[in-house]
Amino acid sequence: MATYPERTSAPDERSFAALLTFLGVAFSFSVTMIGTTLPTPLYPIYQDAFGFSQLMITIIFAVYAGGVIAALVTTGRWSDQLGRRPLLFAGLACSLISDLLFWQADGLALILAGRVLSGFSAGIFTGTATVAVMELAPPHWRERATFIATAANMGGLGLGPMLAGALSQYLPAPLALPYLAHTGLAALALLCIWQAPETASRPAHPKLSLQRLSVPPAVRGVFVPAAIAGFAGFAVCGFFTSIAPAMMGKVLGYDNRLLIGLVAGSIFIASTLGQFMQGKLPLNLRLPLGSAMLVASVIPLALGIHLQSLALFMLGAIIAGMGQGVAFRAGMGAITAASPPDERAAVASTFFVVAYVAISVPVIGIGFMASVISLQTTGIIFAIFVGLLAVVALVLLLLPGRKQE
Repeated sequence: MATYPERTSAPDERSFAALLTFLGVAFSFSVTMIGTTLPTPLYPIYQDAFGFSQLMITIIFAVYAGGVIAALVTTGRWSDQLGRRPLLFAGLACSLISDLLFWQADGLALILAGRVLSGFSAGIFTGTATVAVMELAPPHWRERATFIATAANMGGLGLGPMLAGALSQYLPAPLALPYLAHTGLAALALLCIWQAPETASRPAHPKLSLQRLSVPPAVRGVFVPAAIAGFAGFAVCGFFTSIAPAMMGKVLGYDNRLLIGLVAGSIFIASTLGQFMQGKLPLNLRLPLGSAMLVASVIPLALGIHLQSLALFMLGAIIAGMGQGVAFRAGMGAITAASPPDERAAVASTFFVVAYVAISVPVIGIGFMASVISLQTTGIIFAIFVGLLAVVALVLLLLPGRKQE
């Protein structure tokens, strides 16, 4: 009589289910971040439809960063008390309401409200989803979990302008369809979070508190150059997601929204590549090399604006993105390693606040400056400003006797 082996696929099925759950949460992270950069190639349409000035466009963009900072400070520690899933649901709810507000926007008020809620969604997800992805990683994926979370974050930021650019350029209803498409993606993300297990051990009596911001004296020698380099890198990201559409149309002479989205998104895709590459660089050279790449990006960026060359402009974006990725991940690693265990959350939150101030404040300055002098000259001055910041960080990192982390 023939005999058959017992069925032994249950462990494999459980492993496959765990992998799908892990990838589903990473997908949800990416979808949320896509929503935050979706309006980038649409800003010229808003300008034409509602008569917004370039300064108003930069303010619309900057309130997003205010929402991110508010969420980081307010909810930064809540997922340890309430669980990861409730915070992720809250972040997706903010993202969905933001879509609805943009879809129905008939003027400035709803657009500003949509941007603030979009910032809330990013601020909630930045910390909570990163931790959730790492906690849900199957054993053989754990070494790559941090990069998967990073790729979901930065990759989503890069895909947002590309998706909106393609839909708004080639399909009808350019101010509605991108948000409807994102709503569908967010609905799938909700299902992914719904079926994911809770990974946090919630206390019986949760205590909700604000995330404290601080930089202990022992960490400042590492924090200051890392924060300066991070400020420079994130300022460039803010530039490309707020000013690049106007720069592409009014200076370089391109109004194809897919092309605008590709250029604006390229800096985030390059950042993802830079964050992947930094792990292969010598530890003590990571932050200096990231800063040096930011310095190097100034030349093609400024020349691209001056010569009205799309190729040079995009080359500057790619170099800056890679430098930002290397500097950001290396800087975060250095300050985390230098911080006492009970201070790491506060120091990391402070670093993120610096990053999102960099995304917002300089672009408002660009908006003011562009209302006084030409947008072309403003762009060149901004490129030089970023380069000088990166030079300061590089000099501080290379000072004789400075301890390399």
